Amino acid sequence: MPSLATAAAAAAMGAPLRRGPCAPRCQPAHTRSFPSPAVAISTRLAAPAPSSAPLLVHRTRPSLAAVRAASPDAATGARSPSSGGQMLVFVPPHPLIKHWVSVLRNEQTPCAIFKSAMAELGRFLIYEASRDWLPTITGEIQTPVAVSSVEFIDPRQPIMVVPILRAGLALAENASSILPATKTYHLGLRRDEKTLQPSIYLNNLPDKIAEGTRVLVVDPMLATGGTIVAAIDLLVDRGVTSKQIKVVSAVAAPPALQKLNNKFPGLHVYTGIIDSEVDERGFIVPGLGDAGDRSFAT
Repeated sequence: MPSLATAAAAAAMGAPLRRGPCAPRCQPAHTRSFPSPAVAISTRLAAPAPSSAPLLVHRTRPSLAAVRAASPDAATGARSPSSGGQMLVFVPPHPLIKHWVSVLRNEQTPCAIFKSAMAELGRFLIYEASRDWLPTITGEIQTPVAVSSVEFIDPRQPIMVVPILRAGLALAENASSILPATKTYHLGLRRDEKTLQPSIYLNNLPDKIAEGTRVLVVDPMLATGGTIVAAIDLLVDRGVTSKQIKVVSAVAAPPALQKLNNKFPGLHVYTGIIDSEVDERGFIVPGLGDAGDRSFAT
C-alpha cells in the first residue's frame, strides 16, 4: 500500500515539476526582502532590528555568532536564542516541511490527502516549536543493565494547545502524539468576507489560565492577522503573556506578522513558509486557498 508521501507525490504529478539538487548540510546565510520593508528572512541570528520589525530566523546549525548572541546554555541546546523582547519568526528549512507545503499548495491535491498533509506539516512544526521549550524532570532508573540518569517531560505541566477552528484542527491533529502532556481548548473564529474582521462563535478557553502555562496556538493561515490577534488577545485577557505563547502556522504573510510584532513582543511564530502578499479578499498569494474548505471538503 503506498504511503501518504507517495500518494501526495502522485497527486502532484499533474503539475510541472523539476528535480532539485540535494540540500547542503548547512545552508548559507541569506536575506530576502518583501514588499513590506519590515519583513526579512535570515538563516542566522541577525543584529537586533528596529522594534517595529519582526526578526525572522531559519533553524539551521547555529553559527558561532548565533551561539554568542544566545543565552549561556545555547551551545548545548538548553534554551532558545534570546529575542530581547522582539518577535521571532522561524521558518525551519527541513525538506519534509517544504514537501508538505508543496503538497498543500497544489490545487490538484484531493481533500483527504490535503488534510493528512496539513497534519504532517503540523507534526514537524510543533516538533520545532517545542524544542528547548518543554518542562522536564530528571532522575534515575534501572535499565536491564545498570542504573541510568534520565530526563522526562514533566506531566504536571501540560502544554495548552489552542487550535483555531476549523482549519486549525487539521494542523494540530498530531499535537497529542508529539507532546507527552497536553490540554486542548478549542477556539472558533469566523472572518467576515467583506470586512475581514473576525467574530467568535466558540470559546472553550478557561476563565483563568495558570501562571507560567505554555500555550501553543495553531492557525494554518496568518494572512491579515485579525484572527490570530483576536485569539491571542483572549489568552492575554486570561493571564497569559506573549512570551508564553508560540504560534504554529502553515503559511504566513507580512500583514499578519507586522500586527503580531507590533502588539505582542517576545512572541515566537513557527511557519512552513512566508508568502509576500495578501489580496483584496484577504487570501495569501500564492498561498494554498481556503485551508478549512480544502481540509473538510465543505
